[in-house]
Amino acid sequence: MRRRDFLKSSSLLAATPLALSLPEAIAAPQPSSAPQALAFPKGFVWGTATASYQVEGAVKEDGRGPSVWDTFSHLPGAIVHNDTGDVADDFYHRYKEDIQLMKRLGVKGFRFSIAWPRVFPEGKGSANPKGLDFYKRLIDELHANGIEPFCTLFHWDLPQPLQDQYAGWRGRETAEAFGEYASYVSKQLNDRIRYWMTINELNSYINLAYSENPIHAPKLKSTPKQLAQTSHYALLGHGLAVQAIRANASKARVGIAQNTNGAMPVVETPEHIAAAKKAIRHFNEAYEVPMLEGKYSERYLSKLGADAPRFTSEEMKTIAQPLDFYGVNIYSTTEVMAADNEDGYIVPKRPASYPHLTADWLYYNPQSLYWTPRLMRDVWGLKEIYITENGCAADDTLTDGRVLDTDRVNLLRNYLTQLQRATAEGIPVRGYFLWSMLDNFEWTMGYSQRFGITYVDYATQKRTPKLSYEFYQAVIASNRLA
Repeated sequence: MRRRDFLKSSSLLAATPLALSLPEAIAAPQPSSAPQALAFPKGFVWGTATASYQVEGAVKEDGRGPSVWDTFSHLPGAIVHNDTGDVADDFYHRYKEDIQLMKRLGVKGFRFSIAWPRVFPEGKGSANPKGLDFYKRLIDELHANGIEPFCTLFHWDLPQPLQDQYAGWRGRETAEAFGEYASYVSKQLNDRIRYWMTINELNSYINLAYSENPIHAPKLKSTPKQLAQTSHYALLGHGLAVQAIRANASKARVGIAQNTNGAMPVVETPEHIAAAKKAIRHFNEAYEVPMLEGKYSERYLSKLGADAPRFTSEEMKTIAQPLDFYGVNIYSTTEVMAADNEDGYIVPKRPASYPHLTADWLYYNPQSLYWTPRLMRDVWGLKEIYITENGCAADDTLTDGRVLDTDRVNLLRNYLTQLQRATAEGIPVRGYFLWSMLDNFEWTMGYSQRFGITYVDYATQKRTPKLSYEFYQAVIASNRLA
């Protein structure tokens, strides 16, 4: 099973020798005199990203409690090769080394997540100061190196006690506990963090973990009615966290990191563009519509019928708390074409020859970085968007101390071409966070897939920047396509 298999149904270069030893060979490249047509806006935030369980390791240090992924990854056969996140990239101990890699890369933003069970080992109740101290050290090191922290409060590592007591997000109590956690963390880190994201990929997490056929931790099989109610409580948790951050961090800018199910016209003609606008709203009725419109659509509720979630008007107001920015995790999108039917469009079936990369869910579609933010602006009037994840897994091989990942370079160049088109047309994308800074634990795929622009030898923890690192370094240095 792959990390985002459900997206398939829901939406969705010859290289010259390159010296990559650290630190001498990673000098920042000098900007060249490329056409300004290829440039990104002044002040555009170039960044990279990781997530706590995928990189930190140290799962039993300094009072950290177990998460659902600690439990799940130790079940025989749950993860490819029975891998776990027990050590991962050992980022907990090596973060200073990794921040130096980021500094040489030139990024001005780093998206990371806080492990909820480090701060509240029981999910609620008494906080663990040692757990929070790690993030204070991490953030201080980022600031010392000129890198802005972009913090995600929940990136899937739910404290196991909340799963045991309330069936995780199936219980409203977990949403309330999340609000309390957000309140504590934002109060403690108010002086260090400006950019906050509540939850990473609400729809991915809930659908992969609590659906009728779940594949991710906690792998809690649900009826359609239970799934709809679980989704609602997760949305409520998001809203409660937004309220908590605003109450405790006066200068905070608050958003979410969401893998909006994108749409794009099969051909750029008015009728197909209009069809794509209808489709993107339909594709995202369970999450974006309530968050951005403050209601469930009649179409969504009618489709669910007796399985629709129970909710109050007060809960809907909480869910639709105003956001300062919207983070979108984009890997691909779905082509739609105009049709004379009730929806106003159809989704053509992808042929077997449609290109994709190592992760078979990741259909190669660079236009996604143009059309997803464009349609989100057009449909919901968004005024500040960040691409909070984009990248790919590749068949990376370390040979003679180098990783010449020309496939990833090709993908990034073509995707960024479409992002540059978006910014040139005034679509309000303010920054881009490449996934990922490091190879890491890729959920049920364990360490069998590598998403990083930095190769990690998991036996020795040695870091080796890849060719894609150099490519991205050149883009950042010149603020234009390279």
